[in-house]
Amino acid sequence: MDTKALRSKSTEALQTELSEAQTHLKSLDFKLAANQLKNVRESRKTKQLIARLQTLINEKHLVQPSV
Repeated sequence: MDTKALRSKSTEALQTELSEAQTHLKSLDFKLAANQLKNVRESRKTKQLIARLQTLINEKHLVQPSV
């Protein structure tokens, strides 16, 4: 998913997307350990997506602090 589409989402939607990406990464790690993962690069892409989501969530918190 590109950054423009992610920026248009709300913080709650980003949080749910982040939790889904983290569970997906966990399953990829288990498949990698069991030698069942054919596309090893998918793990790296998922980590990059998680970092991007965390950055966007942090930016939204800095712009609109919850008081």
